Amino acid sequence: MLYTSPRDKMRILAQKPLVFTQKRLRWLTILSSLPLFGIVTAFGISPNTSLQNIPERKIVRTLSLPEMQVATDTDSAFWHQENIRRGDTIAAILSRLEINQQDKANFLRAAKDSKAMRQLKPGEIIHAEATADGELLTLRYFYGNGEQFLMEKIDDTYEMSEQSAEVNARIRVGSGVIESSLFAATDAAGLPTNIAMQIANIFASDIDFYRDLHKGDRFTVVYETFQDNGENVQHGRVLAVEFINKGKSYRAVYFQPSDEEGDYYTPAGESLRKPFLRAPLEFSRISSGFTNARFHPILKQWRAHRGVDYAAPTGTPIMATADGTIEYSGWQNGYGNLIILKHRGEYSTAYGHLSAFKKGIQKAGYVKQGEVIGYVGATGMATGPHLHYELRVNGVQRDPSKLVMPAALPISKKNRAAFHRETKELVARLNLLRNTNFASAN
Repeated sequence: MLYTSPRDKMRILAQKPLVFTQKRLRWLTILSSLPLFGIVTAFGISPNTSLQNIPERKIVRTLSLPEMQVATDTDSAFWHQENIRRGDTIAAILSRLEINQQDKANFLRAAKDSKAMRQLKPGEIIHAEATADGELLTLRYFYGNGEQFLMEKIDDTYEMSEQSAEVNARIRVGSGVIESSLFAATDAAGLPTNIAMQIANIFASDIDFYRDLHKGDRFTVVYETFQDNGENVQHGRVLAVEFINKGKSYRAVYFQPSDEEGDYYTPAGESLRKPFLRAPLEFSRISSGFTNARFHPILKQWRAHRGVDYAAPTGTPIMATADGTIEYSGWQNGYGNLIILKHRGEYSTAYGHLSAFKKGIQKAGYVKQGEVIGYVGATGMATGPHLHYELRVNGVQRDPSKLVMPAALPISKKNRAAFHRETKELVARLNLLRNTNFASAN
């Protein structure tokens, strides 16, 4: 490297101008504007001076910078809400809440004998307090009749209590109009998500909430909330609801006889719990219907399609459409992973192309209507993820949309008087809401 003495430097500065390349000028300008380095520098070039190159020296200096630290908020805790789905388990809910594996295992061990954790009700809400790194601090669940399940983390152990919550029950009402979907309509009406889920479950045997909804359909709902010190802590059960679908009114009221389970009935006392659900998936779309002539996408030939295909993402839960026993579960030719359920009388149902079976499902096991039995997939002869569903009568596939199914049992004679007495006010609320809605619409 060329060495230049101080005297030579002075001579060069007196005789020749300083010359900087564009790159060096850019860096010098940047450095001059950074007070972080404690530098105050001025550079000047005489006007009307021709620029010429001069020998350059590279000077490299190591600058001491302060140590950088990244702040983290992993200790901050937040409250989360998770809706209970059909066939849900508390383990699945903790996974959706992204609770870490250690806390998840500790919680499940502590809650293994909990009645509330074994009776999760679809549509209701789990409240959980957790940190950003998945540490579970508190879990609360109001599981009906003012009863509360509470689990708190104290000194790395979970302490559980199941007791009556000090809450005030209130009745609320809401209404809405369908523009695109049920959930969009309930959101626009300011109704909680679990109320929409309950409405869909109540009318699951009468309305397919994917295929059957039309713009302009209307609903009114009466539901309960439980409040603590003036703040909502739980949105409870739907008590009465009316859904007007394509001009036809469907109504339901909740009634619980003494020493029996509650259920939904029409105002006349007819049960809404039909033997078969309209669809084995909560929300999906039919990609191929029941027909005698369909061009098979894999075999490349025309043949009958003796079932209904529901397009849905891989892993979507599949529900049993009726109470029954598992007649078959396993691999079967073009069906791929297949489950066949045997129901009362001559009826059976088949569910094909599953990606997986629900854990614990086995031959001769009993399942209830609405219980999750498996998950959507594309096994067997399938071009994409979907469920192939069949309704069979004496082993022969039938079109579910055209088959008239038997009705469930109505309110018994001994409970009829109590039913009309306890549901009279609920029906009156529906009438008032309906008249108000129609008046505002007109």
